[in-house]
Amino acid sequence: MLSLNTLKPTDWSRKCKKRLGRWNWSWKWTFSWKGCKWQNARWSKMWAWFEWGQTPLFRRTPKLKWFSNHIFMKRYNIVNLSDLELLASKWITEITKEVLLENWLIRKKQFWLKLLGNWELKAKVNITLEKVSEKAKDAIEKVGGSITITEK
Repeated sequence: MLSLNTLKPTDWSRKCKKRLGRWNWSWKWTFSWKGCKWQNARWSKMWAWFEWGQTPLFRRTPKLKWFSNHIFMKRYNIVNLSDLELLASKWITEITKEVLLENWLIRKKQFWLKLLGNWELKAKVNITLEKVSEKAKDAIEKVGGSITITEK
């Protein structure tokens, strides 16, 4: 028979957490350790991307040092007419990107190839590339060479 002397709390009742945020009726009192009327005082959840008042990352990135919009950037290997004169002295007249790579005149195959005119060309050469300056084009056609422009 049960009496007030033999009553004990159940096992699960000691494991239960105290109820927070029930105003003065809880053991944790009014603000339940959350402060008063601020962003997290209510029972709302913040977004994962919320940055607590600082400028968000997507607005900061264009100003940062390491940020560069390199996805849309075209990079060029620069070749001068003096380099073509050097290859012509080795009896190479058909010049492509592979020939320039073999002779260490350019470094990266994936970059575009651009020819600049800073020299007087004396040998006739045929060159295949992506871009050429007007001065270089005139110098090669003046000697009798040809330029083939390819699209990447």
